[in-house]
Amino acid sequence: MRTDGRRTWRRGAARASAALVAAACTATAVLGVTGTAPARAADRGGTAFTIGDPRITESSGLAASLAHPGVYWTHNDSDDGPYVYAVDSQGRTVATVTLRGIEPRDVEAISLGPDGRLYVGDIGDNLGGKWSEVWIYSFAEPAELRDQSVDVTRYRVRYEDGPRDAEALMVHPVTGRAYIASKKQGGGGLYQGPEKLSTAGVNTFRRIGDVPWVTDGAFSPDGTRLVLRGYLAATLYRWKDGAPAELGSLSMPLQRQGESVTFTADGRSVLYGTEGKDSPVWREPLDAGQLPDTVKPLPAASSSGAAPGGPGPSAPASGVASGAPAAGASADGSSGGPSDRALGVVFLLAVVGALLGLRKKRKGG
Repeated sequence: MRTDGRRTWRRGAARASAALVAAACTATAVLGVTGTAPARAADRGGTAFTIGDPRITESSGLAASLAHPGVYWTHNDSDDGPYVYAVDSQGRTVATVTLRGIEPRDVEAISLGPDGRLYVGDIGDNLGGKWSEVWIYSFAEPAELRDQSVDVTRYRVRYEDGPRDAEALMVHPVTGRAYIASKKQGGGGLYQGPEKLSTAGVNTFRRIGDVPWVTDGAFSPDGTRLVLRGYLAATLYRWKDGAPAELGSLSMPLQRQGESVTFTADGRSVLYGTEGKDSPVWREPLDAGQLPDTVKPLPAASSSGAAPGGPGPSAPASGVASGAPAAGASADGSSGGPSDRALGVVFLLAVVGALLGLRKKRKGG
């Protein structure tokens, strides 16, 4: 379902997003030259794979399969139809699943529950919080990776404080409870669903905390960590007793329109995805202090620079900030310290703010 107003909104949003990313990339380039960007170890992030399916041009969610190691579930944004795709670690589509009996409105997220079911969030609201209710669909993760149609369970969802836009659905991998993070430039809310979703009536989600601008989120496989990402930043939380406690920022690449995130099945890395044709999925290994509670740190990296226990990063996609070590990084990959990181962030925000100011000035003239 698409309206003229929605087309206009999406074109405007795309232009704004492109302007922001362009400014951010410019800032990143300057920071790399001046040495104020946070340095990173040589065995850190890299492109894990590139989604090559020409049908997948607006990948808006990622979920690591537990039944099929090395496989990730994804889907397009609105207007694609009732389809979910399984993509392997080479970026090849190995299965297309058609969800029977639904007409999605704005699918934005996917998450795997402890019951072996995939949960798809039809929770986007590009009209700024006008839909009276949104929906979550669930279906059993297929045992066989092949093109197939499946029956789904549909859950009706409303927020206790009224309609809102959202792009992040996270199902806790231990309790099975569903959470939604709303999307708002000035900061949104984290909403908790009922203990168990019900098909009888409406499931009311209640606000339990504040979050930054969020385009996707994911729990670690053991449920002790939560990551929330936006276009320009990602935040890691410790999850305990049904509530988040912020641990700090995560390293994240600058992407064309970053709208997906998931943990790898072993919980050692975070994957970041973006919309666009031939979109790269970036792998960012977690530091020892960021790892989920049940994941033990690996031995120190060898002098060859290869990441222990995994392949080295591949070259970043063209036009994406790689996050490669900045000039002057120490041998152990340590950065210049918090002050350097703060200067980098301030400079980045200043460039973005200047660009937006110029745009507003031109409009005013």
